[in-house]
Amino acid sequence: MLEIDDLHAYYGKSHILHGVTMRVGEGEIVSLLGRNGGGRSTTVKTIMGEVPPCGAIRWRGERIDGKKPHEIARLGLGYVPENRDIFPDLTVRENLVLGMKTGREKTRWCIDDVFTLFPQLAARCDAPGGVLSGGEQQMLAICRTLMGDPDLIMVDEPTEGLAPMLVEIVRGLLEKIAQRGVAILLIEQKLTIALAISHRLYVMGHGRIVFEGTPGDLASNEAVRKEWLEV
Repeated sequence: MLEIDDLHAYYGKSHILHGVTMRVGEGEIVSLLGRNGGGRSTTVKTIMGEVPPCGAIRWRGERIDGKKPHEIARLGLGYVPENRDIFPDLTVRENLVLGMKTGREKTRWCIDDVFTLFPQLAARCDAPGGVLSGGEQQMLAICRTLMGDPDLIMVDEPTEGLAPMLVEIVRGLLEKIAQRGVAILLIEQKLTIALAISHRLYVMGHGRIVFEGTPGDLASNEAVRKEWLEV
């Protein structure tokens, strides 16, 4: 589905990604783990065309490296940035409407469907996005991306700064998304969530992939956890 081969990326003269190779299959939940500054967010920004790529990025077998972000989104990739980027002066419903893509007769998600699945948002549907709690804003950001009906959604640090109860709510939201057949690339620091919901995991350090395996593989690899993860 998504294949990345020998990906390099730069911020000015700073070499950030050093030959990243990874893949996400149809319907998979794949987590990209690591410490802050390791290159995880740069990886997804490069996939989405926000950072110029050097290397091959293929979506369903076709090269997408070099395409613009809106062109990549139209192909079926969704991206939820770490800062959420909701519109604070627009209501929850209006934020969701902005996520819709025109010209699609049938999609996995509609606003009423989102409100049924996630009653927390339904209860705040007419509230401005700026007054929502951190957890509610995170749910809104994810659901707004879903309104574009992506086949794969990349979510950057969705549980950062959230209370444990809200972390569990976000985890449940991700599991519901996967049940609809949407693949997920999850950028996360909380090892417990990644181990619980992922099919496969990558660990990144200093702009390189330093581990690839199943949750069981990572749980049994104490050396990788100690050196590269916040545990």
